[in-house]
Amino acid sequence: MTKEHQTTAAAGWHFDNSYARLPRAFFAEQAPTRVSAPKIALFNARLAGELGLDAEALSGGEGAEIFAGNRIPEGAQPIAQAYAGHQFGHFTMLGDGRAVLLGEQLAPGGARFDIQLKGAGRTPYSRGGDGRAALGPMLREYVISEAMHALGIPTTRSLAVTTTGNAVIRESELTGAVLTRVAASHLRVGTFQYVSAARPAEELGILVDYALERHYPDHDREDNRALALLREVVARQAALIAKWQLVGFVHGVMNTDNMAISGETIDYGPCAFMDAFDTATVFSSIDRQGRYAYGNQPQIAAWNLARLAEALLPVLAEDEERAVELAEEAIAAFPELYRGRWLAGMRAKLGLFGEEAEDEALVQDLLALMQRHRADYTDTFLALTHGRTAGSALLEAPAFAEWRERWQARRGRQAESAEDAERTMRAANPAVIPRNHRVEEALAAAEQGDYGVLERLLAALSDPYAHAPGQAAFAALPEPAARPYRTYCGT
Repeated sequence: MTKEHQTTAAAGWHFDNSYARLPRAFFAEQAPTRVSAPKIALFNARLAGELGLDAEALSGGEGAEIFAGNRIPEGAQPIAQAYAGHQFGHFTMLGDGRAVLLGEQLAPGGARFDIQLKGAGRTPYSRGGDGRAALGPMLREYVISEAMHALGIPTTRSLAVTTTGNAVIRESELTGAVLTRVAASHLRVGTFQYVSAARPAEELGILVDYALERHYPDHDREDNRALALLREVVARQAALIAKWQLVGFVHGVMNTDNMAISGETIDYGPCAFMDAFDTATVFSSIDRQGRYAYGNQPQIAAWNLARLAEALLPVLAEDEERAVELAEEAIAAFPELYRGRWLAGMRAKLGLFGEEAEDEALVQDLLALMQRHRADYTDTFLALTHGRTAGSALLEAPAFAEWRERWQARRGRQAESAEDAERTMRAANPAVIPRNHRVEEALAAAEQGDYGVLERLLAALSDPYAHAPGQAAFAALPEPAARPYRTYCGT
């Protein structure tokens, strides 16, 4: 490490870099590329405190130097991780092409978090890319990831966005930026695919042991450790995808290298939240076939998990036939695990307690009506929560009135009060989400140097279940658009 990259200012850094102690083929040592004029654009002081960092010390020039990659905190060991992945169904060898993992911060409670710089320059895995990132996509990831956290959805977090003083060239010249991302780890399905495809089976076993110890320590002593890991990842992904569906979140690029073993949402690229309900909703400009549409997300998650199972076959059992059998059994559990999580969430969104056989049909009939009337997903559940009966074509439709009678009859059969039901619904139906038009408005202002719009949006999104009057402006529905909303991956 060169002197210019070192800093002795502690600022609360407490690194213990376990991934860098794994076999060297899993990563490449890689320092971030220096930038000319780093300046913090956004800084998450609350998250810094949770990590045991000195927010005051890091909010100024020293923090900018660290978060842009010009200085390396004491104890960090910068690396770029190797992994593979199925990208839109096609397998390829990959790796961190524009990200550098500084190291693993040990928080005051003992939890371990990856601190990664996204947009930190070229690495051995860049494949011809410049390794840089533009300000807009990094701000988008900051906004969406922090909104997801506030919604109670497992996610990577955003500690800072730092402008670099260097332009990046995409379709035009853009402001360069680096995102400091915080994650339980950056272990992906693609990490296991890489090791399984390119390394000896013993190294695959090492990776399994590492993942269990880091994320599932209760299963660390299982006889079949690979099977224990697979089952846990299946369960966490079922819970995660259900939460996505319940808030109308569309990830946009569910490649296997974008599925985290920890069960966190990772790699926010062309993501967005659905306005009008439509299972075919796609935002990403490159998803022309709708592979990663909203309604396909559960099936894609199961497909990705099957790829994880394939990667684990060499360590699931010595007998190949038995390994395939174990893998199939583990993957087969996903649909019912997902359905149970999703249906429980939908019951909460409708204020339903207990379970009745017709509950799923009640939910599906509502969704069918919403799709027919192009009803806003979030606003429809808010209308039910607050007892609104007018204001949209759906709410005023005769078929919806019939559905409402069935819903009220179902609620009438439960012992819990109407107040209990409303309280449950308020806790399950966010008053505000990152509305696409509001996100674009905030990003456009920030790219012109005005961060006030973005900061007000972040404040409103920080407590989405408050149902406070001040959130109304950020909950307003968008005007009808002449063209579908499109997002871009920013690479």
